[in-house]
Amino acid sequence: MIKILIADDQELIRQSLQIILDSESDFEVTDAVANGVEVIRSIRKDRPDVILMDIRMPEMDGVVCTQIIKENYPDIKIIILTTFDDDEYVFNALKYGASGYLLKGISMKELTEAIHKVYQGTAMINEDIASKVVKLFSRMAQSNMTIQVDEQLSKDLKNNEWQVIVQVGCGLSNKEIAAKLSLSEGTVRNVLSTVLSKLNLRDRTQLAIWAVQTGAVNRRFEDES
Repeated sequence: MIKILIADDQELIRQSLQIILDSESDFEVTDAVANGVEVIRSIRKDRPDVILMDIRMPEMDGVVCTQIIKENYPDIKIIILTTFDDDEYVFNALKYGASGYLLKGISMKELTEAIHKVYQGTAMINEDIASKVVKLFSRMAQSNMTIQVDEQLSKDLKNNEWQVIVQVGCGLSNKEIAAKLSLSEGTVRNVLSTVLSKLNLRDRTQLAIWAVQTGAVNRRFEDES
């Protein structure tokens, strides 16, 4: 059972999402709240697995709330939901550790699939803004928000780990990486987990930023033409 918290300042959206998600046999909506402050309170009472987070809310918006949650409850997955295709919001939501970023215009089938994927540890980004994410990684890399990794740690990376890093840096999902490298998704997840552990990084977003900053996304391998 996946426990879900809904956060949106529009009551109609909150109620609609709650009714639809509660109808799914493997979902349980723990709460539906109107702002980031209420999100924090709700988490303390009944910790969810996944939060559907509106980006623009009163008192505390989704970006600030995401930052606070990931600092204190790193295991909680957050999917940002918004009607605004806004670069700055994408930038900050990913920077603070959001696991997914979806526009509210998606179908309920797409949303339920996204919840399952994020719960299983896969980043989920709406196709409409996926192309922007790679550009945002480059923007992050050129900003002062650098991801620091001890150079000695990266020297211990194996060739197959570098191959996965390159694809993560290009914004590919685990499924896409598996197809491109002729691996199973399970193998990709295991390699990614090992890489994050070796480099002392929090998540794939930090890894992607680091890959762009260091130029790892341009790395080439002997078996490539």
